[in-house]
Amino acid sequence: MPIYNAPAKDMQFILHDMLKATETGIPGYDELERDFTGAILDEAGKLATDVLAPLNASGDVEGCRLENGVVYTPKGFKEAFAAVKEGGWNGLDLPEEFGGQNLPYVMGCAVGEVFCSANMALNMYQGLTHGAINALVTHGTDEQKATYLPKMVSMEWTGTMNLTEPHCGTDLGMIRTKADPQGDGSYLITGQKIFISAGDHDMAENIIHLVLAKAPGGGEGTKGISLFVVPKFLIKDDGTPGERNGVSVGSIEEKMGIHGNSTCVLNYDGARGWLVGEEHKGMRAMFVMMNEARLGVGLQGYAQAEAAYQNAVAYAKDRLQGRAVTGAENKDGPADPLIVHPDIRRSLMDQKSFIEGARAFTFWGAHLIDRAHRMGDRDADGLISLLTPVIKGFQTDMGFDMAVQAQQVYGGHGYIEEWGMSQFVRDARIAMIYEGANGVQALDLVGRKLAVDGGKPAMAFFEMVKTFIKENDGREALKADFLEPLKAASKDLQTAMMYFMQNGMKNPNAALAGSNDFMHLFGHVCLGLMWARMGLAAQEALDAGTGDAAFYETKLATGRYYMARHLPATGMHLARIQSGAETVMALPAEAF
Repeated sequence: MPIYNAPAKDMQFILHDMLKATETGIPGYDELERDFTGAILDEAGKLATDVLAPLNASGDVEGCRLENGVVYTPKGFKEAFAAVKEGGWNGLDLPEEFGGQNLPYVMGCAVGEVFCSANMALNMYQGLTHGAINALVTHGTDEQKATYLPKMVSMEWTGTMNLTEPHCGTDLGMIRTKADPQGDGSYLITGQKIFISAGDHDMAENIIHLVLAKAPGGGEGTKGISLFVVPKFLIKDDGTPGERNGVSVGSIEEKMGIHGNSTCVLNYDGARGWLVGEEHKGMRAMFVMMNEARLGVGLQGYAQAEAAYQNAVAYAKDRLQGRAVTGAENKDGPADPLIVHPDIRRSLMDQKSFIEGARAFTFWGAHLIDRAHRMGDRDADGLISLLTPVIKGFQTDMGFDMAVQAQQVYGGHGYIEEWGMSQFVRDARIAMIYEGANGVQALDLVGRKLAVDGGKPAMAFFEMVKTFIKENDGREALKADFLEPLKAASKDLQTAMMYFMQNGMKNPNAALAGSNDFMHLFGHVCLGLMWARMGLAAQEALDAGTGDAAFYETKLATGRYYMARHLPATGMHLARIQSGAETVMALPAEAF
């Protein structure tokens, strides 16, 4: 059975050495002392290792089942879910007035990574609830908040988001689900939704669906969409679940991965719902969920890679195959362990350098969200809005690739189910698709986000990189290995942006044909910035002579690898972007 141990030491390094959490001035961050965050991560790690991870493989094999209209989760899931609920983990970063602990979002991300690595399918029940809570916190009425939020924060009730329909996914303007006003403030919701993660299950006494539907008078397209809260069981006057609402499970989707999560087809047959936010402005409310969900999905990308990497390292150290080209290292054995071979080292370093860089990028993104929400920092809000498609798209593409590389370390055993590596690959695959497929993320980045506010967030990012390089230019230990590669990669990113500005208006295909490459180019620059910042933090710790010198030396060596072996990919992506759309669009549709 695969192993998993929470990378708490690396998380602590990012929180305290790189981000310097207690010095940020963000309200609530002064509480994030090293001992305090360490205690939280240790407890989350114990729960993940002892309770969640042992159910990952069995949940994958058993999956969910639908019997007589009731969805049953895999054996052990209900007890594990109860353990998460009893620990108050869902409310870690949610408002105290609804039963949460009001810790910064960055701590919610750290714990979320641990739980996701241990058991992604099970953690999704909690994760979708968290997003639904935030949508209601932001756009719900006082009555809706009082009715739903305390039970959702405690996870007595869970939540979902209902967007997709059989005939439309990304193009939500085409949805057909209808909402008929009843004159008493309620609406009757009729239609079908598909791909609804955690759409129904046996672990909570009620499920609160947030549903996109069209009310009369909204017109065509997304401007006519409204958002409704539709409980599985209607709420009685005393606040407890009452009669069953008109929503039922049509089927459970048969999926490539995340088998332990009940991905449902939901049928709404005159289900009673209530408007969330303003009528015909449901996309505004739903995007509160979607933006947080997209950062969470970016986290899933590297979290699955982390779990796969840990197992690949253990296997590479244990499996005996061949001899080192420089001479036998395991002289008393019949062969050397796999880890002596340079190509295995390359693969493991690919994985390690990506995962640690992505973790830093995600924690930094969470810190920007905290800065925006807790300080009203509009610049931070603009920057994280720009970076969200990069976090989601780049990290899930790369996370899947790294899970495949981890599987490859096992050779033929990686393809055999009993070793568990294929599950990490299959589970990681969905992260590239849901919450907006990665091609859509790239289009959103190039087609919308770069131009927001006159390009101010993008310019702020470039200035941030430039300032960091200038401030640390005198550090010879960092200059050649970190600062100069980052400077070159940043120039590639700026050149790509200039190409879009010069060609995008007269030939939009020229920009959009390069959007995927731009997203990856941007992702590499972001991880390059993270590695430069981590390199600085590690070097400062070594210079101070405090802490674990071996850990900091390893951090620097891993960073040098990323800067030397991965960051140069920005040149390749730039060349592809500058090749334009001609070769991409050359063939007529019938030639394919």
